[in-house]
Amino acid sequence: MDEGYIKFNCQWLQQAPDAAIDIREINAWRGQMHQAGLIGVYDNGIGFGNISTRLADYPFLISGSATGEISNLTKDHYAVVTDYNFAENRLVCQGPIKASSESLSHAIIYECEPTVNAVIHVHSMNLWEKLMHVLPTTEATVAYGTPEMAMEIKRLLTVSDEIVQHKTIIMGGHEEGILVWGKTMEEAGKRTLALLDS
Repeated sequence: MDEGYIKFNCQWLQQAPDAAIDIREINAWRGQMHQAGLIGVYDNGIGFGNISTRLADYPFLISGSATGEISNLTKDHYAVVTDYNFAENRLVCQGPIKASSESLSHAIIYECEPTVNAVIHVHSMNLWEKLMHVLPTTEATVAYGTPEMAMEIKRLLTVSDEIVQHKTIIMGGHEEGILVWGKTMEEAGKRTLALLDS
């Protein structure tokens, strides 16, 4: 498990948080994910899980790299993704922390689904094993945090009718990894928590 390690070329402009960005809603749902154990930290100290929301002026806001162990985030724990390029395996972000290692996976969902405004990436071995190939699942050979994963997610978004209904992808090549999204942060959050009852 190598969650938390940036696999893409991350161009980070380190600066203070944008005072105009309101993190209350995203942070409240992120807190629920953390409390449910879907975002957190492994015994070896490596964090897992992240959450993002679309922004009006930039592609999206996302929780920072290696923040899984922190139960209550502040503005210092979020990064603004300002640009990305899948072909070049490159992402540009700004803020007090680097963007999550899963940022490219979030980016492709926002790019392919214009009505989506929130994406949540969680970890659960129980759900991952239970829902593998029951819900749309990426190929096991595709590693997380890579352009290949982004293109695999894009493929599923274009060929799977179940995507429209469930708005969920099981990451076959990313042990425990699950992506959920929605038109609103509330929808994404409720869909994610509902998986615990599936």
